[in-house]
Amino acid sequence: MLTRRVVIRTGLAALAAPRIARAQTPRGSITLMAYGGIFQDNYVRAVVEPFRQAFPGVTVNYAQGGNSAQMVGSLRAQKADPQVDVTIMDVTTATIGNAEGLFDWITAAEAPSLDELYPEARAVGGAFGPAVTYDHFVLVYDTQSVKPPLQRFADLLRPDLKGLVAISAPPDIQGLALTVIAEKAEGGDYRKSIDAAIRKLRELAPSVQTFQPNPDGYSLVLSGVVRVATGWNARAQLYGDQSAGKLGALLPAEGSIFQINTINLTAGSRNRAAAVTFINYALSRDAQKAFTERMFYAPTNSKAQIDPDAIARTAAAPESRARMLPVDWNVIVRVRDQWNNRWRREVITAAK
Repeated sequence: MLTRRVVIRTGLAALAAPRIARAQTPRGSITLMAYGGIFQDNYVRAVVEPFRQAFPGVTVNYAQGGNSAQMVGSLRAQKADPQVDVTIMDVTTATIGNAEGLFDWITAAEAPSLDELYPEARAVGGAFGPAVTYDHFVLVYDTQSVKPPLQRFADLLRPDLKGLVAISAPPDIQGLALTVIAEKAEGGDYRKSIDAAIRKLRELAPSVQTFQPNPDGYSLVLSGVVRVATGWNARAQLYGDQSAGKLGALLPAEGSIFQINTINLTAGSRNRAAAVTFINYALSRDAQKAFTERMFYAPTNSKAQIDPDAIARTAAAPESRARMLPVDWNVIVRVRDQWNNRWRREVITAAK
């Protein structure tokens, strides 16, 4: 027999759920593949666990996918028999997945939260998965040992940092971002050429200890293995808090770029209804507010009411937006392999 308390609790959960057709009662199991580590810890608490409470008939299995390139590789391998239903990855890799038929279309009729997104967040994936988080590129550094503090990308060439820099090279999106920033800093236009960026990065190469930070640049800085690394603002903000300010984050004077993660429905998902219900929830006001305030990723839902102190530490802060360089990700997707090859031949080899 249902008690009055259970009835009330169930009713409140239904009211708290984002706009989803009440006739739908999704059930079963879905697998979400996304980033591991600190992202997983916070995304589960801010988004997955509340979803489970709102939709107790759906089990969400969280699969660590590595970086975006590794995730799309996994999806390719299982294309004939998908084991993953929803994936969160960077927009450049998601665009490749869209073109290869790895992902499916999503409509506002299925996921009404789509209509609440900022226009650019909805547009970035076309008919496929929209933006679910915004972030921006930063340099992270040890505030206790890097004196004076970093001011710009060019400071990585300082003699006191030689051999103490970690850079995530392409195909990692951090390397792509750094290429755009370096080309702009040298007065060039990445849409025409990256010759100037490659020359500057080749000059920097002898100062780089690793082009493939393991497990990540933040950990290497905090452990003292390096003093500076490339990174993303959201994680840097959280690690900065956890380390009592030992890890600092710099938006370079030369500018930065937005990093966009999209949320994607796997083509041939075994439980499409439950997968779309989860995507709708992840894009909802409540989920976006919870994750932004927990981990400082900027929201993509225009109606999410975010605490001003949290917004000030995200890519959505006015001072951050003003310094973002315009980037056409469609262009970068087309030249990504070319840039990757140039880094391998001309930049990474210069470090040896």
